[in-house]
Amino acid sequence: MENRLEIFTGNANPELAREIARNLGIMVGDAVVNTFSDGEIQVKINESVRGADVFVIQPLSYPVNDHLMELLIMLDALKRASAWRITAVMPYYGYARQDRKIRARDPITAKLVADLISTAGAHRVLTMDLHAGQIQGFFNFPVDHLMAVPILADYFRKKELEDPVVVSPDLGGVTRARELANRIGASIAIIDKRRPEPNKAEVMNIIGDIRNKTVIMIDDMIDTAGTITLGAQALLDKGAKEVYACCTHPVLSGPAIERLNASPIKEVVVTNTIPLRDHQKIEKITVLSVAPLFAEAIRRIHLHQSVSTLFD
Repeated sequence: MENRLEIFTGNANPELAREIARNLGIMVGDAVVNTFSDGEIQVKINESVRGADVFVIQPLSYPVNDHLMELLIMLDALKRASAWRITAVMPYYGYARQDRKIRARDPITAKLVADLISTAGAHRVLTMDLHAGQIQGFFNFPVDHLMAVPILADYFRKKELEDPVVVSPDLGGVTRARELANRIGASIAIIDKRRPEPNKAEVMNIIGDIRNKTVIMIDDMIDTAGTITLGAQALLDKGAKEVYACCTHPVLSGPAIERLNASPIKEVVVTNTIPLRDHQKIEKITVLSVAPLFAEAIRRIHLHQSVSTLFD
């Protein structure tokens, strides 16, 4: 007997959950996640999940602590309700940037979050474009790691840009930039930058030929947009024709929207791993959906098929 497939969602990105469910031809499970008057999170699962293969869709986006707590309590509720298998689907893994000790007495919060998710009752994790791939090793069970590059590449291929070059805003993102460049048939360049303090980026020099070319900058996330806007200006100063930017996770905190609006970037292409809030919905930002990809990954996990072949 096949265990039935169920999808549940917290309050982090219900629209994405509904879109994934539509792609799978099912409805989102009946659950209510709200708060008691003192701010404690209350979860009610209003249908039987006994013996079900359950997927909980919840990116750890703003407000990250509320959404993390919602996820943990939902996992606990489903475990106690005798779900057969529980997969935490985190399109965006919050706290991923705190993945190692840089200074003495630093916490490794990405590992702490992994431990909490395991303890709460998850049997596996499905996520996308982790800030550091080694976070997969923080879990003692399977982690399926999806990539948004094929979705971004598809969009830029259709634009038929003239003489494109893909630029990584730092040395750490070179693999991602190369993957996009290969898929759209472009060359790559790298911005070598120095960071004086957290959330402050200082552009240094550009490695590669960008003169008179159409630049596509790619990163895993845009947070305060300092890196991407400074990078875009530096590229234009060095002779680039025009600059596009793209990322998987539109974190867009603090001054990000003002910076993007004021920047010379022509278009910012993001995905819906994190929902845009009203003030973030500006003309410059284009949102692509990851729902079909997540739906197909969920279908394959449910049917015990390979997820990695999605990217072949």
